[in-house]
Amino acid sequence: MAAMTVSLRPSQALRLWQKVSLEEVRNDAPDLSMRQMAILLTIYLDPPPHTVRGLASALGVSKPVITRALDTMGRLKLVTRNRDEADRRNVLVRRTVEGALYVERFGDAIIAAGEELPI
Repeated sequence: MAAMTVSLRPSQALRLWQKVSLEEVRNDAPDLSMRQMAILLTIYLDPPPHTVRGLASALGVSKPVITRALDTMGRLKLVTRNRDEADRRNVLVRRTVEGALYVERFGDAIIAAGEELPI
């Protein structure tokens, strides 16, 4: 698949971000922090397996930061965690149906907000 680029002026990019943020605040879906969203999108957009250690390294944050975010996302049923049976030192982070639906709906919100941007 060929890469596609989108050209936006800074004001358009900020308006898009505002529209998506407002949509997220107004709907019944859980509010995630920017850090939590970055972690969630990494889990859903990058190929598995995902571990706490690997996510911490990929995002340049500590393991406790990842653990706190995963605690919240686990309560929301967006991800699950289990010990890696092959290496008990690792904690595997897995996608869930609820999480996949959340990410898909978020993507749809971005598309909808983008379609409303003035040219």
